[in-house]
Amino acid sequence: MSFLQQLRAAPNLLTLLRLFLIPYLVIQILDGRYGIALTLFIIAGISDGLDGMMARALKQSTRLGQYLDPIADKLLLSTMFLTLTHIGLIPRYVAVLVFSRDFGILLISTLLFATNTLRDFRPSLLGKLNTLAQIVAVLTALIVQRWHMPRVHHANNLLIVAIAWLAPLSAAQYAWIVTRRIQEKPAAV
Repeated sequence: MSFLQQLRAAPNLLTLLRLFLIPYLVIQILDGRYGIALTLFIIAGISDGLDGMMARALKQSTRLGQYLDPIADKLLLSTMFLTLTHIGLIPRYVAVLVFSRDFGILLISTLLFATNTLRDFRPSLLGKLNTLAQIVAVLTALIVQRWHMPRVHHANNLLIVAIAWLAPLSAAQYAWIVTRRIQEKPAAV
């Protein structure tokens, strides 16, 4: 399948929609329009769920989609964390931990992929929990800005603390898993 055909596949178009929503999300947050930002973030989340379902249902799973989907997810969450940190809703130290983890994983994955050492980079359990905590933290931060809800604000504070722990722990788990898989690889050959 050509690059253009892959690009026009419905799941990839949904992923591109998610990418195109990112600057509008940032603008809405910076302009203090949290209701619109929340709506756009929810639309982005729905598109993330739908693109995977559509790829399977329509048998339109593409190599481009395999790379584009996680890039769109990381870019969306990273941009949201940066923006929410900029306006003071997420502490800087948490954003630094999140970005350090993601940058480290990206760097290691790229090196392993480029050297043909390892090409399967499935997320770990802690990595999935970290991502879930980040998504819910962004949601709750936007909800609290739109509506005054003390319990949601408290939940957001707990999520921020959880992310501060999960980001480095999931990075360490990822490094351990990759190291173990690299050591096992020669034995399997």
